[in-house]
Amino acid sequence: MTKLRLLIVDDEPLIRSGLRRELAKIAEIEIAGECEDGRSAIAAIAAKKPDLVLLDVQLGDCSGLDVVREVGPERMPMVIFITAYDEYAVKAFELNAVDYLLKPFDEERLRQGIARAQDRWMAQSEGALSRQLQALVTAAAQSWPERFVVREGERFEFVPVESLDWVESANNYVQLHCGAKTHLMLETLTGLEKKLDPRKFVRIHRGRIVNVSRIRAAHVMMNGVYELELHGGRRLATGRQFRDAVQSLIRR
Repeated sequence: MTKLRLLIVDDEPLIRSGLRRELAKIAEIEIAGECEDGRSAIAAIAAKKPDLVLLDVQLGDCSGLDVVREVGPERMPMVIFITAYDEYAVKAFELNAVDYLLKPFDEERLRQGIARAQDRWMAQSEGALSRQLQALVTAAAQSWPERFVVREGERFEFVPVESLDWVESANNYVQLHCGAKTHLMLETLTGLEKKLDPRKFVRIHRGRIVNVSRIRAAHVMMNGVYELELHGGRRLATGRQFRDAVQSLIRR
């Protein structure tokens, strides 16, 4: 069997190291290189022309889908997505016959994914692969998650997106404020922002996103800063660099 030339794309050094170690045990794979962000991945795909890309869904500078869009589905090699999110969040990948690995994954799960990729590569034409990737990009552009799964001790809570009042950054976590309840979720604010419908949620500060439907009033402060008053009385200060976004809310 011809070896598949594989490119690793993940922003976590430990994940890349673990993948290299496990992939070295698979004789049918040749590692063509690795990238830590979307920009370098786009360049590497064009230069190295790998057969297969292990592509992290959420990179530091963009999403894995952004990489597919930029390269173009017709030029994109076969993809196995890597994600830390539960199966419900990767439904679009399954629907379009693109495989994925759910972190944390073990050697056997990785081998299964590679084997499925090999079978799929041999069974389908480049045109079919292009159509599947285009369908994936289109589906992702038209759908937004309806809930988030948050671990609370030994249980998992399902938090409807519509229940969010506002979201606040907490280093590599975010706090989801839902009425009187607050949930802590492992995600960056920038990463979460990309998963929320921009028609319903707006970034108003380096550390805050607000549900537009929860805003009662906007109070003008000094130096282009506002305070947004939410239903319930909570007030959130905006950042100067997000003034245009806040003003666009006022003009709606």
